[in-house]
Amino acid sequence: MSNAASAATTTDRLRRLAETALDAGVDVVLVAPGPDLAYLLGHSVPSHERLTLLAVPAVAPGDAVMILPALERGGWEGSAAEAAGVRFVTWLDGEDPYAALLGELGAGAAEPADAAVDDHLPYLHAFRLQAARPELRMRPAGELIAELRMRKQPFEVDELASVGAAIDRVHLRIGEWLRAGRTENEVAADIAAALVEEGHRTADFVIVASGPNGASPHHEASDRVIEAGDPVVVDIGGPNPAGYNSDSTRTYLVAGGEPDPEFVKVHELVRTAQRAAVAAVRPGASAESIDRAAREVLELAGYGEYFITRTGHGIGLEVHEHPYIVAGNTRPLEPGMAFSIEPGVYLPGRFGVRIEDIVVVGDDGAVLMNTSPAELIVV
Repeated sequence: MSNAASAATTTDRLRRLAETALDAGVDVVLVAPGPDLAYLLGHSVPSHERLTLLAVPAVAPGDAVMILPALERGGWEGSAAEAAGVRFVTWLDGEDPYAALLGELGAGAAEPADAAVDDHLPYLHAFRLQAARPELRMRPAGELIAELRMRKQPFEVDELASVGAAIDRVHLRIGEWLRAGRTENEVAADIAAALVEEGHRTADFVIVASGPNGASPHHEASDRVIEAGDPVVVDIGGPNPAGYNSDSTRTYLVAGGEPDPEFVKVHELVRTAQRAAVAAVRPGASAESIDRAAREVLELAGYGEYFITRTGHGIGLEVHEHPYIVAGNTRPLEPGMAFSIEPGVYLPGRFGVRIEDIVVVGDDGAVLMNTSPAELIVV
């Protein structure tokens, strides 16, 4: 986007955050470096031990102020935040940044009594801020900001589609690296390089889980040598240059051995469960109903106890964010919500199967961000 468009997006997001905070009875929202800050301002930097914090007053989002170390100020030159009118207040090593922040918060007609603090503020800073003003009531702001972030704007959907196409290209190349005689670590290193080659900023995670290792959903690639006939779960993803993430899983079969007949059966069941969940996506459906659609397929086939994860998670500037597709989440789905659908069966000591795609809720149902083949592929 142009700087003007980015500034307009920042202004709009700050306004909507203030409205949400006002409805929740909050005086000010405090946002630390991390994905929430990147969402609101289009930029973020690590804070380390030095306080960096955005304060957004509920009644006057146009008075948003950024407290940050003087040494970090240059990184914000020409940013959308500057163009949107966010004020920058710097402090030097040896000065008290908490006093500076509280002085800014008290500069209006009345000092705020209730502050919502985002989930990424280190306890070190929250503790010192509370100690500096004990009467300031602090509460989590994660749910407030999630209300904004979980509904993707059209340009965000475009970013998810772009990074989804990039991860599809990597899956289409798996046969270049996955074969008997290589270790999981060797295959994972090649996939990580391909993620960057195909358009990711970095490889955020590369799960290569062969044979019995596939029964561990978050297995870390190891020195296990992949054998002929092994099932292999490949779960990969990472951010594109704009910070939007991919996350896609396929389960492959290594050529040269006799496949376990139950593996072939389970793979088709998981594929059926995934399609059932995708078909259940529509505006107004509850998040938990999508989980139920996938789970029922596997329960009816006798594998329910081996589906040990939720069906999905939201995705965007974080790999895992709201909404979560899990039993107990009665949140109605809305157009623009983006999340994974990834049912799986994990048989301890034998194998695992997972198939995962990202979907966005459209006006009439699910819009797939991934299109690589989900049927069983022998490599």
